[in-house]
Amino acid sequence: MPRIAHFLNQFFAGVGGEEKANLPVGWREGPVGPGRRLQEILGPGATIAATVWAGDNYVAEHAEEARARLQGVLGELRLDVVVAGPAFDAGRYGVACAEVCDVARALGIPAVTAMHPDNPGAAFYRETLVVPTTADVAGMDVALQRIARLALKLGRGEGLGPAVDEGYMPRGIRRPGLREKSGRERAIEMLKSKLAGRPYVSEMQVRPYEAVAPAPPVGDLAGATIGLITTGGIVPKGNPDRLVRGGADRWFRYSIGGLPALDARDWDCVHRGFHIEMVKDNPNYVLPLDVVRELERRGVVGAIHPWFFSTSGVGTPVTNAKRMGAEMAAELKEAGVRAVVLVAT
Repeated sequence: MPRIAHFLNQFFAGVGGEEKANLPVGWREGPVGPGRRLQEILGPGATIAATVWAGDNYVAEHAEEARARLQGVLGELRLDVVVAGPAFDAGRYGVACAEVCDVARALGIPAVTAMHPDNPGAAFYRETLVVPTTADVAGMDVALQRIARLALKLGRGEGLGPAVDEGYMPRGIRRPGLREKSGRERAIEMLKSKLAGRPYVSEMQVRPYEAVAPAPPVGDLAGATIGLITTGGIVPKGNPDRLVRGGADRWFRYSIGGLPALDARDWDCVHRGFHIEMVKDNPNYVLPLDVVRELERRGVVGAIHPWFFSTSGVGTPVTNAKRMGAEMAAELKEAGVRAVVLVAT
């Protein structure tokens, strides 16, 4: 029976929230959290021998140490398959899952993970076997079903078919094989279907990413008005506009005219994608008004726009992000702002 190790972040492993994001690699025998459901789906065909976990930040910020610890743990467990996630649209978690699969592959252990197609973990590790998921945990059971099917095939040493047939994301791998029709015949059929408005599936799927040209440098900062924007969810105390913690489709402007810095007694943070306690104590960590005011006093920048713009950047669809960005840019341009400090988290 194939032995599986299931990797989870600190949250899904039940060992802590954002305050444990720097937790080093740990493990215990048997399934934990979503692993229990995964074991039900796997049935008698495989067993989750161990659950391995690590904090989201730990894997990213201590990459060499994390890889070494993961190699040690995975190497000692005598595994047939490694499963990671699902990570959905959680970027740090997705990168950690892909890193775990990369470590497993280096050890000669087949691995599979699951995440949203826009997760950076899917983009950074092209060779990783990734099952596409929804953006949030609402798709957990479907993702686990797909993971289980691939994990069983990997555990039995069976070869995988094309991505479109097996349900994983294309990796750009092409294998020799025979088709009933030649390439030119298939291409003509696809062209006819496209021209006639009929559905068709391309054999060479390329997912385009928009190239954003960098803005030209500001020649004279000392004479420029600077704006401040944050996707870190900074709001006045009480969150009067009810900014959502993630998946935002709106942004808000708040006055900072005359303020030397943001005071924790007046400002709060409602973001769901990072440990916000330190920002609640000092909101200037996410919106550095205190530092930019110092630059203003020293004459490095001409002035600070009296309003800052705020939204929550986690889980925001690209279409909403582009719309909100265009709206912010239009208002800032009309106000004569020549450059913006955009603080991400």
